[in-house]
Amino acid sequence: MACRIINKRRHVGLQQLSSFAETGRAFLGPVKSSKFITDEGCHKSVLVSSTVRLLESLDTTSAVGQLLNEAVQAQNDTYRTGATTLLFLAGAWSRAVEECLHLGVPIPIIVSVMSEGLNSCSEEVVSLQVPVHNIFDHMDSTEAVSGLETVSGSSLPQDLSEAISVPEKQDLKDDVPQLATYSLSEKPGKSPKFFKPQATVEAGKNTSQTLKNLHTDTCFRKSVLIHSRHFKRTDNNQGICTPNRFLEQCGAATFQTYGCRDLVELAVGLSHGDGSSMQLVEAAVRLQYQNACMQPGSRAAPFMFDISRLFTFCLPGLPETFSCVCPGYITLVSISSAAMIQELQNRPIRVVLIEGDLTESYRHLGFNKSTHIKTVLDGVKLQEDSSEELWANHVLQLLIKFSVNLILVEGNVSEHLIEKCRHRNQLIIGSVNGRVMQTFAEATGAVQVAYITQVNEDCVGSGVSVTFWRNPLDDLDRSNRMAILLKTEGISMITAVLTSPVRAQMQTKEDRFWTCAYRVHHALKEEKVFLGGSAVEFLCLSHLHILAEQPLQKGDHACLGRLHDTSSWLASSLASYRPTVLKCLADGWHRYLSALLCNTATYSSELEASTFVQHHVQNAVDSGCPSAYILKEYNKLNSGIFNLGISNKPEQIPRVYDVVTPKIEAWRRALDLVLLVLQTDTEIITGLGHTQINSQKLEGCLFL
Repeated sequence: MACRIINKRRHVGLQQLSSFAETGRAFLGPVKSSKFITDEGCHKSVLVSSTVRLLESLDTTSAVGQLLNEAVQAQNDTYRTGATTLLFLAGAWSRAVEECLHLGVPIPIIVSVMSEGLNSCSEEVVSLQVPVHNIFDHMDSTEAVSGLETVSGSSLPQDLSEAISVPEKQDLKDDVPQLATYSLSEKPGKSPKFFKPQATVEAGKNTSQTLKNLHTDTCFRKSVLIHSRHFKRTDNNQGICTPNRFLEQCGAATFQTYGCRDLVELAVGLSHGDGSSMQLVEAAVRLQYQNACMQPGSRAAPFMFDISRLFTFCLPGLPETFSCVCPGYITLVSISSAAMIQELQNRPIRVVLIEGDLTESYRHLGFNKSTHIKTVLDGVKLQEDSSEELWANHVLQLLIKFSVNLILVEGNVSEHLIEKCRHRNQLIIGSVNGRVMQTFAEATGAVQVAYITQVNEDCVGSGVSVTFWRNPLDDLDRSNRMAILLKTEGISMITAVLTSPVRAQMQTKEDRFWTCAYRVHHALKEEKVFLGGSAVEFLCLSHLHILAEQPLQKGDHACLGRLHDTSSWLASSLASYRPTVLKCLADGWHRYLSALLCNTATYSSELEASTFVQHHVQNAVDSGCPSAYILKEYNKLNSGIFNLGISNKPEQIPRVYDVVTPKIEAWRRALDLVLLVLQTDTEIITGLGHTQINSQKLEGCLFL
């Protein structure tokens, strides 16, 4: 918060928002720099490498900090990607709004033009969407089934990390691996042919029709700021200009539509520099597809990557080469259970699933006993711990009666019961995720119960196998615990084992894995991606510059429904203020691209990167059709804008992709946040009388 001088006579909220955003600049782009956050009170430090973890460690108790934190958390909870883009653009557009206020632009015009400008950009970038389809058509389900049988047979390998591990680094020239194996580097081959052209469509009528069809798949929600006297609107907003007016200027430009038809191409394109995490995700997708091929009726419905059946298991202290994916559930048990696991791993076992705690004092919500009340039987003198002992013996009798050797508990487990069951080869595992419980219930036929006393023959599942994940003598987490693998035939659950020799990096490694997993999930679900390498941001920047140069026509007044019932002075001022607001909005994209190029160490300073961006923006604007210019530069591979520092050998160059909805939502959340802070500053802090700010009377430093 010390990076800027806050002028209390200006919009303080906007200044605070841009100051917060500066803290996350280093996380923008594929090359990220970690940060140490130090608590001045206790002098403890934490290592963070993402926007979400950064805001968790900062003091965000202020009103603006809470709004920013809520926006970032909402983006992360929904999409698991795009949080850094949201943070940076919120700061950049806060500065843009401050600049508009400094120039005396009325607030209703700022809100209206910025909102409709972003909507116009969202419509424009549809032309850079790449369809994702037939990803799994080239995979032979027969080979998939045979490949899965090599691991799910009667005897599981002792070292599963060798069977399904993923190398830390993989040459891009390696071919798509065969489905009969789990290793992604065993069979080298030809480089995958990225970015296959499918058709050539001429601009004009055909181009407009093609982009119109693509646009029908995209939904754009309206701004949520509807309760302020400064944000009047109608429901008939049509945008800032006539649809496709800009595209019609492309003349005889030639467009090529491309399709992504290969899982390796998609995974590499969405990795954004984190190849090791994406390789794990790719292996998980293949395992899930192989399992789907074995299910009856699998050909009736298309395969969908179910991310709810994917789990992570972190093991700090081990080399990263031990990272792998396994079908089933991996967890830690005491090293003293090694003999019991050795006894159980050679035979299928029966399982019981407990929803709550497995303790003598546990009662379901609403049925807890009153505290400090003891029940004493007449004529019997009980010892202090006899109640738990009697309960534990009763549980043992139930488990023996139904031949149960495995109990999965969602809550806590009595340590006394664990010790008693261990001597009878009965394994109890507590704190199991609810989705894991549901998956085992579906695969084994078990029924989840709240109390162990509710167990009967119909509630018991069967067919679970237990084995060591690695050598049982290895002390994996240096706390006398070892990892075991639980699985059953047909189980759809997959566990990604994440290892790192540095314990402080485990949280970062897990966050990056989930980011990659959700990128693939959204891409397969939406069946489309954006051209990456900041191509969409560059198109937005170029498009806004062209819009700013276009004169406001009569038809555009009807498009801006926000100003339909305001004063004639605002309506007449729209034509003069509109180019200024659009250029300020474009400055946010400009700062985004400059910071991105600077973070990649391609340019020594942000000024040099900014000059480079401005040069290409001017070329795109002069070409008359930025979409065609971007596609042309994208295919050069060594143009220096979308493929920085890469050789000109097409067979070695992977394409970069971005997910569609998370990116657009990050833009919208950022602008909604900025406009909400503007509304708060105007109506609460500044007051209605200061809506029109005289820039000549300002004191203090606005920008540092």
